[in-house]
Amino acid sequence: MSDIETAKRNAANRAVADHFDPSAQYVGIGSGTTIVYVVEAIKALDIDTAAIRFVPTGYQSRKVIVEAGLTPVAFDSLPKGVLLDMAFDGADEIDDDLNCIKGGGACLYQEKLVATHAKKFICVAGTNMPFLILLIHDMPYHRKLQSRLLSKWPTIPIEVEPLAAMTVLSSLTSLGSLSPFIREGPIAKAGPIKTDQQNFIIDAPFSTLLLPSDVEKSKSLHPTHKGMEGKGENGVWEVETLAKAIKMIEGVLSVGLFVGENGIQAQERGSKMGGQRPIVAYFGMEDGGVTVRKSK
Repeated sequence: MSDIETAKRNAANRAVADHFDPSAQYVGIGSGTTIVYVVEAIKALDIDTAAIRFVPTGYQSRKVIVEAGLTPVAFDSLPKGVLLDMAFDGADEIDDDLNCIKGGGACLYQEKLVATHAKKFICVAGTNMPFLILLIHDMPYHRKLQSRLLSKWPTIPIEVEPLAAMTVLSSLTSLGSLSPFIREGPIAKAGPIKTDQQNFIIDAPFSTLLLPSDVEKSKSLHPTHKGMEGKGENGVWEVETLAKAIKMIEGVLSVGLFVGENGIQAQERGSKMGGQRPIVAYFGMEDGGVTVRKSK
Protein backbone atom coordinates (compact mmCIF):
# COMPACT_ATOMS: atom_id res chain seq x y z
CA MET A 1 0.00 0.00 0.00
CA SER A 2 1.31 3.48 -0.90
CA ASP A 3 2.11 6.13 1.70
CA ILE A 4 -0.97 8.04 0.54
CA GLU A 5 -3.34 5.16 1.17
CA THR A 6 -1.65 4.25 4.45
CA ALA A 7 -2.15 7.82 5.68
CA LYS A 8 -5.84 7.72 4.74
CA ARG A 9 -6.31 4.37 6.46
CA ASN A 10 -4.56 5.56 9.63
CA ALA A 11 -6.81 8.62 9.84
CA ALA A 12 -9.94 6.51 9.27
CA ASN A 13 -8.93 3.89 11.83
CA ARG A 14 -8.32 6.54 14.48
CA ALA A 15 -11.60 8.36 13.77
CA VAL A 16 -13.66 5.16 13.97
CA ALA A 17 -11.86 3.99 17.13
CA ASP A 18 -12.54 7.33 18.81
CA HIS A 19 -16.13 7.95 17.72
CA PHE A 20 -17.99 4.92 16.37
CA ASP A 21 -20.73 3.83 18.80
CA PRO A 22 -21.85 0.18 18.36
CA SER A 23 -25.24 1.11 19.84
CA ALA A 24 -25.91 3.66 17.08
CA GLN A 25 -29.04 3.31 14.98
CA TYR A 26 -28.16 5.62 12.08
CA VAL A 27 -24.69 6.49 10.79
CA GLY A 28 -23.91 8.88 7.95
CA ILE A 29 -21.28 7.79 5.44
CA GLY A 30 -19.80 10.47 3.22
CA SER A 31 -18.04 10.50 -0.11
CA GLY A 32 -14.44 10.29 -1.23
CA THR A 33 -11.56 7.86 -1.15
CA THR A 34 -10.85 8.15 2.57
CA ILE A 35 -14.39 7.11 3.48
CA VAL A 36 -13.72 3.68 1.97
CA TYR A 37 -11.29 3.17 4.86
CA VAL A 38 -13.87 4.42 7.38
CA VAL A 39 -16.27 1.67 6.27
CA GLU A 40 -13.40 -0.81 6.32
CA ALA A 41 -12.55 0.23 9.89
CA ILE A 42 -16.18 -0.18 10.99
CA LYS A 43 -16.23 -3.70 9.54
CA ALA A 44 -12.93 -4.49 11.28
CA LEU A 45 -14.55 -3.80 14.67
CA ASP A 46 -16.19 -7.21 14.22
CA ILE A 47 -19.45 -6.13 15.86
CA ASP A 48 -23.04 -6.93 14.97
CA THR A 49 -24.18 -4.14 12.65
CA ALA A 50 -27.49 -5.74 11.66
CA ALA A 51 -29.51 -3.11 13.54
CA ILE A 52 -27.50 -0.15 12.23
CA ARG A 53 -28.62 1.74 9.14
CA PHE A 54 -25.98 3.62 7.15
CA VAL A 55 -27.05 6.79 5.34
CA PRO A 56 -24.98 7.58 2.22
CA THR A 57 -24.29 11.02 0.77
CA GLY A 58 -24.44 9.80 -2.81
CA TYR A 59 -24.19 6.93 -5.26
CA GLN A 60 -20.53 6.19 -4.54
CA SER A 61 -20.92 5.98 -0.77
CA ARG A 62 -24.03 3.82 -1.10
CA LYS A 63 -22.00 1.42 -3.23
CA VAL A 64 -19.25 1.29 -0.60
CA ILE A 65 -21.83 0.54 2.12
CA VAL A 66 -23.46 -2.27 0.12
CA GLU A 67 -20.16 -3.85 -0.90
CA ALA A 68 -19.12 -3.95 2.77
CA GLY A 69 -22.26 -5.93 3.64
CA LEU A 70 -23.77 -3.06 5.64
CA THR A 71 -27.37 -1.88 5.33
CA PRO A 72 -27.95 1.42 3.52
CA VAL A 73 -31.00 3.62 3.98
CA ALA A 74 -31.83 6.71 1.94
CA PHE A 75 -31.85 10.05 3.74
CA ASP A 76 -35.51 10.63 2.91
CA SER A 77 -36.43 7.30 4.51
CA LEU A 78 -35.30 8.37 7.98
CA PRO A 79 -38.07 8.45 10.60
CA LYS A 80 -39.47 11.90 11.28
CA GLY A 81 -37.47 13.85 13.83
CA VAL A 82 -34.63 11.33 14.03
CA LEU A 83 -31.03 12.55 13.88
CA LEU A 84 -28.10 10.42 12.80
CA ASP A 85 -26.03 9.34 15.77
CA MET A 86 -22.89 10.34 13.88
CA ALA A 87 -21.66 11.03 10.37
CA PHE A 88 -18.21 10.42 8.89
CA ASP A 89 -17.17 12.49 5.88
CA GLY A 90 -14.13 14.14 4.34
CA ALA A 91 -13.27 17.72 3.40
CA ASP A 92 -11.15 19.59 0.89
CA GLU A 93 -9.76 22.13 3.36
CA ILE A 94 -10.26 22.87 7.07
CA ASP A 95 -9.41 26.00 9.05
CA ASP A 96 -8.53 26.67 12.70
CA ASP A 97 -12.21 26.83 13.72
CA LEU A 98 -13.05 23.60 11.82
CA ASN A 99 -14.94 25.43 9.10
CA CYS A 100 -14.67 23.25 6.00
CA ILE A 101 -14.68 23.51 2.24
CA LYS A 102 -16.48 20.52 0.75
CA GLY A 103 -17.89 19.65 -2.64
CA GLY A 104 -14.74 18.81 -4.58
CA GLY A 105 -16.31 15.46 -5.39
CA ALA A 106 -19.65 17.01 -6.48
CA CYS A 107 -21.79 15.41 -3.73
CA LEU A 108 -22.31 18.72 -2.01
CA TYR A 109 -26.05 18.92 -1.31
CA GLN A 110 -26.38 15.41 0.10
CA GLU A 111 -23.22 15.89 2.18
CA LYS A 112 -24.72 18.98 3.79
CA LEU A 113 -28.06 17.24 4.38
CA VAL A 114 -26.32 14.43 6.24
CA ALA A 115 -23.99 16.71 8.22
CA THR A 116 -26.81 18.98 9.38
CA HIS A 117 -28.91 16.02 10.52
CA ALA A 118 -26.20 14.32 12.56
CA LYS A 119 -25.61 14.67 16.29
CA LYS A 120 -21.92 14.85 15.49
CA PHE A 121 -20.01 15.13 12.24
CA ILE A 122 -16.54 13.57 12.29
CA CYS A 123 -14.28 14.75 9.49
CA VAL A 124 -11.71 12.29 8.15
CA ALA A 125 -9.65 14.41 5.81
CA GLY A 126 -7.20 11.70 4.85
CA THR A 127 -4.33 13.02 2.80
CA ASN A 128 -3.22 13.54 -0.78
CA MET A 129 -0.09 14.13 -2.84
CA PRO A 130 1.94 16.09 -3.50
CA PHE A 131 2.88 16.56 0.14
CA LEU A 132 4.44 19.81 1.22
CA ILE A 133 6.62 18.68 4.05
CA LEU A 134 7.54 21.70 6.08
CA LEU A 135 8.62 21.62 9.65
CA ILE A 136 6.28 23.87 11.56
CA HIS A 137 6.61 23.30 15.26
CA ASP A 138 8.25 19.98 14.34
CA MET A 139 5.09 18.73 12.62
CA PRO A 140 4.66 17.82 8.95
CA TYR A 141 2.44 20.21 7.01
CA HIS A 142 -0.72 18.96 5.37
CA ARG A 143 -2.43 20.68 2.44
CA LYS A 144 -5.93 20.26 3.83
CA LEU A 145 -4.89 21.40 7.28
CA GLN A 146 -4.83 25.21 7.08
CA SER A 147 -5.35 28.15 9.41
CA ARG A 148 -7.82 29.84 7.01
CA LEU A 149 -9.99 28.55 4.17
CA LEU A 150 -8.92 29.18 0.58
CA SER A 151 -5.28 29.12 1.64
CA LYS A 152 -4.49 26.20 -0.66
CA TRP A 153 -7.82 24.94 -2.01
CA PRO A 154 -8.62 27.34 -4.86
CA THR A 155 -12.42 27.65 -4.97
CA ILE A 156 -15.73 27.33 -3.14
CA PRO A 157 -17.93 24.64 -4.75
CA ILE A 158 -21.57 25.70 -5.10
CA GLU A 159 -24.42 23.44 -6.23
CA VAL A 160 -26.84 25.32 -8.47
CA GLU A 161 -29.97 24.78 -10.50
CA PRO A 162 -28.73 24.54 -14.14
CA LEU A 163 -31.30 27.05 -15.40
CA ALA A 164 -29.92 29.67 -13.01
CA ALA A 165 -26.22 28.95 -13.58
CA MET A 166 -25.46 32.06 -15.63
CA THR A 167 -27.21 34.44 -13.26
CA VAL A 168 -25.48 32.79 -10.29
CA LEU A 169 -22.12 33.34 -12.00
CA SER A 170 -22.96 37.02 -12.43
CA SER A 171 -24.01 37.36 -8.79
CA LEU A 172 -20.83 35.65 -7.58
CA THR A 173 -18.76 38.10 -9.59
CA SER A 174 -20.64 40.94 -7.90
CA LEU A 175 -19.67 39.45 -4.53
CA GLY A 176 -16.02 39.60 -5.53
CA SER A 177 -15.37 36.12 -6.90
CA LEU A 178 -12.50 36.09 -9.35
CA SER A 179 -13.73 34.37 -12.53
CA PRO A 180 -16.19 31.76 -11.18
CA PHE A 181 -16.88 28.91 -13.61
CA ILE A 182 -19.15 25.93 -14.18
CA ARG A 183 -17.27 22.70 -13.51
CA GLU A 184 -16.87 20.66 -16.67
CA GLY A 185 -16.66 16.89 -16.93
CA PRO A 186 -13.53 15.03 -18.09
CA ILE A 187 -14.98 14.74 -21.62
CA ALA A 188 -15.59 18.25 -22.95
CA LYS A 189 -18.41 17.35 -25.33
CA ALA A 190 -20.35 15.73 -22.45
CA GLY A 191 -20.81 19.15 -20.87
CA PRO A 192 -20.81 20.17 -17.20
CA ILE A 193 -20.55 17.69 -14.35
CA LYS A 194 -23.94 16.91 -12.84
CA THR A 195 -24.63 15.99 -9.23
CA ASP A 196 -26.85 13.10 -8.15
CA GLN A 197 -29.69 15.66 -8.17
CA GLN A 198 -28.80 16.64 -11.77
CA ASN A 199 -27.56 20.07 -10.74
CA PHE A 200 -24.41 21.91 -11.82
CA ILE A 201 -21.40 22.72 -9.66
CA ILE A 202 -19.94 26.23 -9.88
CA ASP A 203 -16.43 26.72 -8.54
CA ALA A 204 -15.95 30.24 -7.20
CA PRO A 205 -12.49 31.60 -6.31
CA PHE A 206 -12.33 34.17 -3.51
CA SER A 207 -9.55 35.66 -1.44
CA THR A 208 -8.51 33.77 1.71
CA LEU A 209 -11.43 33.84 4.15
CA LEU A 210 -11.29 35.50 7.56
CA LEU A 211 -12.38 33.99 10.85
CA PRO A 212 -14.60 35.97 13.25
CA SER A 213 -11.54 36.40 15.46
CA ASP A 214 -9.72 38.14 12.58
CA VAL A 215 -12.55 40.64 12.24
CA GLU A 216 -12.67 41.32 15.97
CA LYS A 217 -8.93 41.80 16.14
CA SER A 218 -9.01 44.19 13.18
CA LYS A 219 -11.81 46.23 14.77
CA SER A 220 -9.87 46.60 17.99
CA LEU A 221 -6.66 47.63 16.23
CA HIS A 222 -8.11 49.66 13.36
CA PRO A 223 -11.69 50.77 14.12
CA THR A 224 -12.03 52.68 10.82
CA HIS A 225 -10.38 50.10 8.53
CA LYS A 226 -13.28 48.85 6.37
CA GLY A 227 -11.32 46.20 4.48
CA MET A 228 -11.23 43.88 7.48
CA GLU A 229 -14.92 43.94 8.40
CA GLY A 230 -15.32 40.76 6.40
CA LYS A 231 -18.36 41.95 4.46
CA GLY A 232 -16.81 41.92 1.01
CA GLU A 233 -15.03 45.25 1.13
CA ASN A 234 -11.99 45.05 -1.17
CA GLY A 235 -12.90 41.41 -1.78
CA VAL A 236 -12.31 40.45 1.86
CA TRP A 237 -14.92 38.15 3.43
CA GLU A 238 -15.43 36.53 6.80
CA VAL A 239 -16.23 32.85 6.18
CA GLU A 240 -19.76 32.63 7.63
CA THR A 241 -20.80 36.01 6.22
CA LEU A 242 -19.79 34.88 2.73
CA ALA A 243 -21.57 31.53 3.12
CA LYS A 244 -24.81 33.35 3.94
CA ALA A 245 -24.38 35.84 1.08
CA ILE A 246 -23.88 33.07 -1.49
CA LYS A 247 -26.83 31.04 -0.15
CA MET A 248 -29.07 34.07 -0.68
CA ILE A 249 -28.46 34.00 -4.45
CA GLU A 250 -31.51 32.70 -6.31
CA GLY A 251 -30.71 29.34 -7.87
CA VAL A 252 -28.14 28.26 -5.28
CA LEU A 253 -29.06 24.95 -3.66
CA SER A 254 -26.05 24.44 -1.41
CA VAL A 255 -22.77 26.20 -0.61
CA GLY A 256 -19.55 24.26 -0.08
CA LEU A 257 -18.72 26.17 3.10
CA PHE A 258 -19.60 24.14 6.19
CA VAL A 259 -19.73 26.80 8.90
CA GLY A 260 -21.56 27.86 12.06
CA GLU A 261 -22.44 25.46 14.85
CA ASN A 262 -21.40 21.85 15.12
CA GLY A 263 -23.90 19.19 16.13
CA ILE A 264 -23.06 19.24 19.83
CA GLN A 265 -23.39 23.02 20.00
CA ALA A 266 -26.72 22.90 18.18
CA GLN A 267 -28.14 20.33 20.58
CA GLU A 268 -26.91 22.24 23.63
CA ARG A 269 -28.85 25.22 22.27
CA GLY A 270 -31.96 23.04 22.07
CA SER A 271 -32.02 22.68 18.30
CA LYS A 272 -33.60 19.62 16.72
CA MET A 273 -30.97 19.74 13.98
CA GLY A 274 -27.28 18.99 13.81
CA GLY A 275 -24.62 21.43 12.69
CA GLN A 276 -22.56 22.01 9.57
CA ARG A 277 -19.13 22.01 11.20
CA PRO A 278 -17.40 18.84 12.41
CA ILE A 279 -16.62 18.33 16.07
CA VAL A 280 -13.19 16.99 15.16
CA ALA A 281 -11.02 16.43 12.08
CA TYR A 282 -8.45 13.69 11.47
CA PHE A 283 -5.53 14.09 9.08
CA GLY A 284 -3.33 11.21 8.00
CA MET A 285 0.26 12.41 7.71
CA GLU A 286 3.03 11.22 5.43
CA ASP A 287 5.14 10.12 8.41
CA GLY A 288 2.41 7.64 9.40
CA GLY A 289 1.01 9.72 12.23
CA VAL A 290 -2.46 11.18 12.60
CA THR A 291 -3.02 14.84 13.41
CA VAL A 292 -6.27 15.64 15.21
CA ARG A 293 -7.86 19.09 15.22
CA LYS A 294 -10.71 19.45 17.72
CA SER A 295 -13.49 21.98 18.04
CA LYS A 296 -12.57 24.86 20.34
